[in-house]
Amino acid sequence: MAAATSSIAPSLSHPSASPSSKTLRSSKASTFAFPNIGFISSASSKSLRSLTATVTGNGALSARMVAASAVRTPVSLDFETSVFKKEKVSLAGHEEYIVRGGRDLFKHLPDAFKGIKQIGVIGWGSQGPAQAQNLRDSLVEAKSDIVVKIGLRKGSKSFEEARAVGFTEESGTLGDIWETISGSDLVLLLISDAAQADNYEKIFSHMKPNSILGLSHGFLLGHLQSMGLDFPKNISVVAVCPKGMGPSVRRLYVQGKEINGAGINASFAVHQDVDGRAADVALGWSVALGSPFTFATTLEQEYKSDIFGERGILLGAVHGIVESLFRRYTENGMSEDLAYKNTVECITGTISRTISTQGMLAVYNSLSEEGKKDFETAYSASFYPCMEILYECYEDVAAGSEIRSVVLAGRRFYDKEGLPAFPMGKIDQTRMWKVGERVRKSRPAGDLGPLYPFTAGVYVALMMAQIEILRKKGHSYSEIINESVIESVDSLNPFMHARGVSFMVDNCSTTARLGSRKWAPRFDYNLTQQALVAVDNGAPINKDLISNFFADPVHGAIEVCAQLRPTVDISVPEDADFVRPELRQSN
Repeated sequence: MAAATSSIAPSLSHPSASPSSKTLRSSKASTFAFPNIGFISSASSKSLRSLTATVTGNGALSARMVAASAVRTPVSLDFETSVFKKEKVSLAGHEEYIVRGGRDLFKHLPDAFKGIKQIGVIGWGSQGPAQAQNLRDSLVEAKSDIVVKIGLRKGSKSFEEARAVGFTEESGTLGDIWETISGSDLVLLLISDAAQADNYEKIFSHMKPNSILGLSHGFLLGHLQSMGLDFPKNISVVAVCPKGMGPSVRRLYVQGKEINGAGINASFAVHQDVDGRAADVALGWSVALGSPFTFATTLEQEYKSDIFGERGILLGAVHGIVESLFRRYTENGMSEDLAYKNTVECITGTISRTISTQGMLAVYNSLSEEGKKDFETAYSASFYPCMEILYECYEDVAAGSEIRSVVLAGRRFYDKEGLPAFPMGKIDQTRMWKVGERVRKSRPAGDLGPLYPFTAGVYVALMMAQIEILRKKGHSYSEIINESVIESVDSLNPFMHARGVSFMVDNCSTTARLGSRKWAPRFDYNLTQQALVAVDNGAPINKDLISNFFADPVHGAIEVCAQLRPTVDISVPEDADFVRPELRQSN
């Protein structure tokens, strides 16, 4: 989950046209691998053939560019760094490379940022405040004189917010967006994706030759590709993409000041490197944000997995399934309070904590024999209805349809062509979310809620379906697990547990918020019309599907990632002051 929501107001005119990374290998990589203890680490060939046939037998002609007849082999994501230690991990039989973070590495930041005198952070939405403060604090700890300066459009209400956390015009750390871009050696472009799409030409024209453009989302590349364009060739282009919303990035950084390595994982990419510095700069940026581990991706793979993921289990899909299940439970006689606990609280509490620390199989294994039957019934009925929507969503992202949708939606936020503005509406005003307010008021401190087998089966089926789509599309296991599992249970679900769905969704980027609102009803519909009808009709459990779940190699890969997990769990109090201003309890 990347890109921020504070923005330059998108222009109303259609942008006109205007004007590869090195994949290097290091012999210094150390090996870091764990045995697949407690997990079945390989699937039967029959199971894999079944899954492959299911996913690929229904490809749309309009998506022929991304349709695959089998699991794609992930591209090589090796990289070279002269500053940080690269480690090799084995995930489900695939070797990948990471850099572990930690405050003990802050001393290397001056070397990583060699030649950089000013880092311009452009925008103050979801990611902007978190990244600016984390970078500033880390550089101070490293005794570096690099300036972190916030760039905002004139008249922005965010000036007050930036001043409140120590960025000021007098100190040279707060100023006009265009002056900040022109004066920065590293420009972190954290305005909304729609604003990037409508203002990229002006942004590029203000950048210094040989400066570095830093993105926290690959959306702009997707937009440029849709018009047959790329970035200017006189700048480097890198990405560091935290696998969580901005408030989580800041909260865990602050929580982890006494715990070395606490924070939010991030991916990084080098799209363009004009002088050989790009990889070290990107890794330094990620370490300074507090990322426990950083894994490599490409800018294209990042935007596909990220835009897809936030419409899937990260935001949209989880919203859709809890709405569907709450209705079902109450219609079948369950009290509203208990139905809320058995849907939202079950997923955001017990299930998320169990998956985070022990994996998906531990959720199943903690159930009674009767509970396991209910889990299997729900899993079997839900897997393909969830996969159908996920498959469509991924191909819409890959084909550019979702990117175009976000750009157009951003333009509808403002009056134009004689039509009124249509900003995003509220998503927590229905009876279900009012019940949630009541439930939370009486919830004991630290209560993680019940483990309801049917809800668990639906949620895990959704998670596995998303994993399978990303795997078939050739994404690395690091990316698959972070976008489908870790970001969900460690970064996002705790916010819904604290204060409901809007508190989770609306702390995220504009792109994420739009996508969640668009796709949540699709998951609700498919579960209600297909999965729950199948259960009511007594459809038999798909035993092959259940066997595939038990035998999937992703469980072993998740265990390796769990070993890299910090010991700090995010704490999200109801009166949290690190979230978007309009979502603070005092408002």
